[in-house]
Amino acid sequence: MRIILFCEQKYAISILRPIDLRAREEGGHEILWYVHRENIPTFPLEKDVRWTSDMQEVYDFSPEAIYVPCNIVPYYLPGVKIYTFHGYATEKKRGWHIRGYFDMYCTPGPYFTSRFREMAREYGNFEVAETGWPRQDWIFRHLRDFDEEKARLLAVHGKKKLVLYAPTFSPSLTSLPRMKEELLRLAREKDILLFLKFHPLTRQEWIDMYKPLAEEYENIVWRDDHDISKCLLMADVMISDTSSAVYEFLLLDKPVITLNSIAEKIYWNNITEPGQLSAAFDDTLADKHALERKWFRENYDPYLDGLVGKRMLDAARDYIARHGVPSCRKMNLWRKFACLKRFGRVSRSVKKGK
Repeated sequence: MRIILFCEQKYAISILRPIDLRAREEGGHEILWYVHRENIPTFPLEKDVRWTSDMQEVYDFSPEAIYVPCNIVPYYLPGVKIYTFHGYATEKKRGWHIRGYFDMYCTPGPYFTSRFREMAREYGNFEVAETGWPRQDWIFRHLRDFDEEKARLLAVHGKKKLVLYAPTFSPSLTSLPRMKEELLRLAREKDILLFLKFHPLTRQEWIDMYKPLAEEYENIVWRDDHDISKCLLMADVMISDTSSAVYEFLLLDKPVITLNSIAEKIYWNNITEPGQLSAAFDDTLADKHALERKWFRENYDPYLDGLVGKRMLDAARDYIARHGVPSCRKMNLWRKFACLKRFGRVSRSVKKGK
């Protein structure tokens, strides 16, 4: 297949990479990454993969399958447009919104599949395949790779637990304005090494508020990784809010503390005031939410077998075998305008892939 890995936001890189690696292992595929330069001025894989920031080149490539973690993809591109999801969060209403850009939704697990299949019957213009979430393939490959690094860090700092603070960037949902003092208190009073890992879209003012703490306190570490996965694997406890990273951490069967999460279902320790953080941290050691996490893993994403990328490629092949390769996607005028405004127009000349 000719495959486009459609990378509009920086967080999409780690979601799409496992599909890229699986396609390379299979062989017989042509792979082109689209990198949206406005949001990704520096592409960390630029020396490792074939990529472009030119939408005309993407069109001329004549893709057969396009994998998209973000919410929009140009309707005029040929190929099966496949939504891979960009996380597990269900409390944000836009996560369930059907915008009409996609031919297929590759769902992480039964909880998502049942609802999206209901909507597929209602809309009648897309299909659903349950595959798991691709970033979990990276987790599967590297599950124990950072154990020695973690042990070394804890030994150097003389601490027993590694705690990760990973808040959402959304101004209406983030805990960032309220958590600084209580995090400092936790770092001073508990036997922990504290990682600060913020979303790439976090406001600069909040980065400026927290980043200097890593210079002032020995047991606070600022993480600039473009991918949070390594931090998730290393940490013993996560502190967050309404971030989709919470769900990734739960899949590793580890305890979470959130401040004012708006999730409909809570599988972790949720506090309502920053001052409750210290006591909540002590409660995590008792781990009272193990059974809730078990249900979550079975229903949100049970596919932690390293084969998600394969299932996603199989889903595209199956769609093409039954329907052929779509030449474009039918779209209402407003959606077309949104595409053109964000990605520009292309010349629909003879495509290089033909």
